[in-house]
Amino acid sequence: MGWLWAIIVGFVLGVIPGKQHSPLWLTTICGMLGAIVGNAIARAVGVAATRGIDWSRHIFQLVAAIIIVGVVDALYMATLGKKKAERA
Repeated sequence: MGWLWAIIVGFVLGVIPGKQHSPLWLTTICGMLGAIVGNAIARAVGVAATRGIDWSRHIFQLVAAIIIVGVVDALYMATLGKKKAERA
């Protein structure tokens, strides 16, 4: 069940930043990586787990996902995006 939640959270975190040029599967993977990185940063800062909804951990996840999606989208456009634009 952990992988299912990782995919769902990754999809949501990957889609939140808005329209990207990279495909949906790549955005979902970036969102999953953002969730993992955000959790690691939250643990390093000392926010491993709290009672109730852990808003601070979710903020770390969201910010990490936005950064990762932005970087990967820029790399995607720099490599594969130009090739696709030339074909069209």
